[in-house]
Parts: sequence; C-alpha cells; structure tokens
Amino acid sequence: MLDFSITHWQARAASMQSASSWQDWARQPFCPAGDKPFAGCADFLPAMQRRRLSDLARAVLDCVWPLMEKSDNHRPLPLVFVSRHGETSRSFELLGTLAANEPLSPTAFCLSVHNAIAGQWSMLCGEKAEAVALAAEDDGLEQGFMEAALLLASGHSQVLLVVAEEAPPLAYQPWIDDVPFAYVAVFLLKTGSDLRLSLQERSDHSNHMAPQQWPNPLSFLRHFLLGTPSWQQSGANGARCWQWARTL
Repeated sequence: MLDFSITHWQARAASMQSASSWQDWARQPFCPAGDKPFAGCADFLPAMQRRRLSDLARAVLDCVWPLMEKSDNHRPLPLVFVSRHGETSRSFELLGTLAANEPLSPTAFCLSVHNAIAGQWSMLCGEKAEAVALAAEDDGLEQGFMEAALLLASGHSQVLLVVAEEAPPLAYQPWIDDVPFAYVAVFLLKTGSDLRLSLQERSDHSNHMAPQQWPNPLSFLRHFLLGTPSWQQSGANGARCWQWARTL
C-alpha cells in the first residue's frame, strides 16, 4: 500500500490543452480527432532544439515545463517516464530503413530508444536527478506511480511522473489496441496521503476484472478529475486489481 499526493498536473491531446477541456472530457469521454494532436507544443524552446524532438517529446516537454516552475524549486527533481509502446513512429521508420537495406541514422536510432525523451528532458533542463523509463503491461501507470512513490520514500521531496502514448502507425494497429488517441499526462507528486494505491493479485483466472472502457492512464485521469472516492483498475489483462482511494 502506497500513499502520496498530487500537487499539480498537465495533460495534452488533440483539442484538449487546458484543464477545463480535460474536465469536460472526464464528464463525457470521447476520442478527439486530429492528425496533429501535439501541434504547437514546446514553442518556448529554440527552433533548432525543437526540430530534434518528435511530436511526442515536444508534448511531454510542453507539460513538464510548467510543472517544473510549480515545483517550489526543490532540487533534484527526479522523473519517471512511462509508455507501454514508446515512439512507434520512429521505430517503424527505422525498420523501413533496414528493410530497404539502407544505413541507419545514428541520431534517429538514439532518439528512438525508450529512455530518449527522459534523456532529452534531462539535457534541456540541466536536470541531473534520476530519470527512469518504464515499459510495462497495461498497468504501466500504476507501476509508474509505484516507482515515483519509492523515489519519494528514498528522500526526494517531489517527483515528476510522465505517461505518454502516440497513435501507432497503421501497420501496428491490429496489435496495439490500447491507445484510443495520442495523449500525454504529467503529475507532480509529493509526500502525502491524499491518494492511496494498493494491489490485489487475482489467482482465480475465472474471477478476472471486466474489460475497461479506457486504458489505465486515461481511466485514472478521469477518476482523478471527477473526484471519485475510490475505484479499481486492472492489470495483466485482468489478473491484477489495483485499488485506488482518496484518503481525504
């Protein structure tokens, strides 16, 4: 069982940039349309630096930057980056290059690895604290919160948790069915007891949880914004049950 508090949050998706737009989405969820869901993100960066970043990386920085300013200047500020699938567009391009028997760009390869966004954040912000990149199952969000809570328990006053997914290339869509739309959500955590997370393993496979309408990150964001007192989320295709509760 883990207790912690979320002091600030930011999220981005197509047509949803403000807190009020996400509140509206939480009340009536839908899949926002848009070929460029993260257009205009990270405009505060110099153009040369911005060009090196993928759309997903720009959106992550666009969410992280304002939360850093709200972090009470507590340093160091560790970051936990969670993405089940990572930058599938970059990796798919690299596979196409290999299939064409062409040489891979070292820069493109370096920017496609799973911890690339966390590394770019560290370099652009001059942050030397821990940066953890996770690729987990369908409950990667909860495992990310666990990692962040452990960093708090180790003595850090605040931790950033980033959850990000991009819409997969068309060729991947038969296998990637848990990204209804591209999104980024960032939470600034501190030691506290506003939220409680616990895990229940389900050994009886006939008693798995029913499928959820939304993947865990979006489901959590919805309940968090609605002020739901307690709720459950599944993991490992229903074999794990995560219990969320507000303790206020």
